Amino acid sequence: MSNSELACVYASLILSDDQVDITADRISKLLSAANVTVEPFWPGLFAKALDGVDIKSLICNVGSGSGAPAGGAAAAEETKAEVKEEEKKEESEEESDDDMGFGLFD
Repeated sequence: MSNSELACVYASLILSDDQVDITADRISKLLSAANVTVEPFWPGLFAKALDGVDIKSLICNVGSGSGAPAGGAAAAEETKAEVKEEEKKEESEEESDDDMGFGLFD
């Protein structure tokens, strides 16, 4: 990622945090105030790309495949529950075989 892109990302985050619409003009003004020069097409590109996007929601859900904020932890717990359920199912099948007189170690 170039410095110009990074500067526009930070400017967009600042505008979003202040709950201000992200426009090319506002990004340019913010970068100018920070004494950062970027190629003139970057602010407009970022403004168009982020038009109508809820940046806070985007940041909170980054990396979670399902869109849930704690996707990793939730997925791990779900996997553990599935494994336990499988084990119980296997145990109950083994018991039913034993009950019918088909036990392996009779």
